[in-house]
Amino acid sequence: MSEVFEGYERQYCELSANLSKKCTASGALNGEKKKQKLSEIKAGLEDAEALIRKMDLEARSLQPNVKAVLLAKLREYKSDLNNLKSEVKRIASGNLNPAARDELLESGMVDALTASADQRSRLMTTTERLNQSSDRIKDSRRTMLETEELGVSILEDLHSQRQSLLHANNTLHGVDDNIGKSKRILTNMSTRMSRNKWIVGIIISLLIIAIIVILYFKLAK
Repeated sequence: MSEVFEGYERQYCELSANLSKKCTASGALNGEKKKQKLSEIKAGLEDAEALIRKMDLEARSLQPNVKAVLLAKLREYKSDLNNLKSEVKRIASGNLNPAARDELLESGMVDALTASADQRSRLMTTTERLNQSSDRIKDSRRTMLETEELGVSILEDLHSQRQSLLHANNTLHGVDDNIGKSKRILTNMSTRMSRNKWIVGIIISLLIIAIIVILYFKLAK
C-alpha cells in the first residue's frame, strides 16, 4: 500500500467527519450564521475533492493489483462526498418549514444526515475489508517473492551440479583417451617385440648354418 495514498486517505476521513458535524450543526442555524457555516462547508468540500483527485492520481500510478484495491476505496469516498454535497444543497435550499425545523431541533437529525451516517459507516466497514484484502495481497506477494528466491536458489544449485557433472564427464573422456593411447602403445610394443623375436630367430638360424658350413669344410679337408 502507498504511504502517500494512506496520508491522503486519513486527511479525507478526518475532513469528511468534520463536514458531517458542520452539516448537522448548520441545519439548526438561521441567517448569517447559517450562510457562514455553509461557506465553511463548501470550502471543505473543495478540499475534499482535491484530496480525492490526489488519491486518484496516486492510485493510478501504482501496480495493477494495488491500483484495483485503491480505486475501489475511491469509489466509496466519491459516493460519500456526493452525499455530503446533497446534504449541503438541501440545507442551503431553505425548504424546511418551521414545523420541520422544530422537528429537526428535537430529533437532532434529518433523513439525509442519517443516510450519510449509514453510508459513512458502510464506507468504514468497506475500507477495513479492503485493508484486510490489501494485507492478504501483501502476504501473497511476499510468499511469491520468497518462492521465487527459493526457485532461483534451486536453479543455481542445479547449474552448479550440472557444471560438476560436465567437469566429471570431461575428466572421464580424458581418462578414456589416455587409456586408448596406452592401449595403442602397448599394442605397438607387442608388435615390435614379436618382430624382434623373429629377427633374433633368423639371425641365430643364420649363425648356426654358418657354423655348420664352416665345420663341414674343415672336416672335409
